[in-house]
Amino acid sequence: MNTAVDLTLAGALAVIWLAAGLLADALPAAASARDLRRRAGTLILFVLAGAAAFLAVPVVAHVVAGPSAAATATLLPAVPAMVVLVTTLRRLIILRRGAGAFTTAPRAPLPPALRAAAAHPLVATPLQVTGITALIGLPIAAMDMPIAPNGYLAGTAITLAAVAVGVRHALRHSRLSLLVLAPIRRRATRIG
Repeated sequence: MNTAVDLTLAGALAVIWLAAGLLADALPAAASARDLRRRAGTLILFVLAGAAAFLAVPVVAHVVAGPSAAATATLLPAVPAMVVLVTTLRRLIILRRGAGAFTTAPRAPLPPALRAAAAHPLVATPLQVTGITALIGLPIAAMDMPIAPNGYLAGTAITLAAVAVGVRHALRHSRLSLLVLAPIRRRATRIG
């Protein structure tokens, strides 16, 4: 049993996904379209690095002699990571492309629609839930916490964290999406 290698692998996975979650949380706070494009590009690199870390865990666990708990520890964040790869990565690419349309005007303010798209719950929520579940996988990698007796507790904690993060991002997105409609409503009242 090589606990140091398992903890290193699970720790690297947790650090990458937690950093991606923090970057995604700050994505709507970009000052300009150029800044949003840069942040979205950085976030795409973190997502790809996180996916590469998932692929590296079984390879390194197979190379290192002895039983390994790293593969078991990566099972928890695997489901939200799949959601990230299926939905969030696509949204980040579209967001980066949309912000790239404003690169000729570097000092132009960030349009409200791009800010609302950056605050969409499917951008930050899966990244942050993946980071939280990767963090919960650290005691499993240390083999201090067997999954079977504490599976219900870990599942409940992950579900509550996912709901709390999702509600927070949904509220922020709804607040920012109202700013997109505000200019339309002002013009409609002047015409009518």
